[in-house]
Amino acid sequence: MAEDLGAVANFLFEAGTLKNARRTGWWMAGIRDPESVAEHSWRTSLIASVIAQLEGADPARAALMSVWHDSQETRTGDVNHLGKKYLGKEASPEQVTADQVAGMPEALARAVQAVVAEYEARDTPEAVCARDADKLECLLQGLEYKAQGYQDVQRWIDNSRNRLVTGTAKRLADELIATGSLAWLKTALGER
Repeated sequence: MAEDLGAVANFLFEAGTLKNARRTGWWMAGIRDPESVAEHSWRTSLIASVIAQLEGADPARAALMSVWHDSQETRTGDVNHLGKKYLGKEASPEQVTADQVAGMPEALARAVQAVVAEYEARDTPEAVCARDADKLECLLQGLEYKAQGYQDVQRWIDNSRNRLVTGTAKRLADELIATGSLAWLKTALGER
């Protein structure tokens, strides 16, 4: 008999809400329509796979952690660092994830909970790469907003750069800071 996938179906609809959930910290920098949590998570996953590959870690595992790293925000919302100061004790990502996967097939629920726990513990090279990817994506988004004229994003760029751990992420951050956001297009078009 096939397992009941009703809870999985419900979660997939729930996960879709992250496409509309905005990253609220950017509002303090004057960004009127900041990226969504889903957009952030997609690029974070890509960056995690790059960092992990260059660091000798498992890129697929790092990317998987990045896919799930903000999935709890379907229930908690994206609470910026200032907001967290006023919320008191919040539910841990592990607790929220346990609620999200309740009723799913046991093997799936355990696997998702393990991925989130590994990311939160940051005890493995892949988790460290995934966390660095989260910070590096914030830095990269800040650089893009700065190129659009938002000067108040420098704090996010600097704070993200200062929180990087791996050598690869630090070198990549320095390269991103030194490179214009449209340099890739000039290269693709064969321009100098």
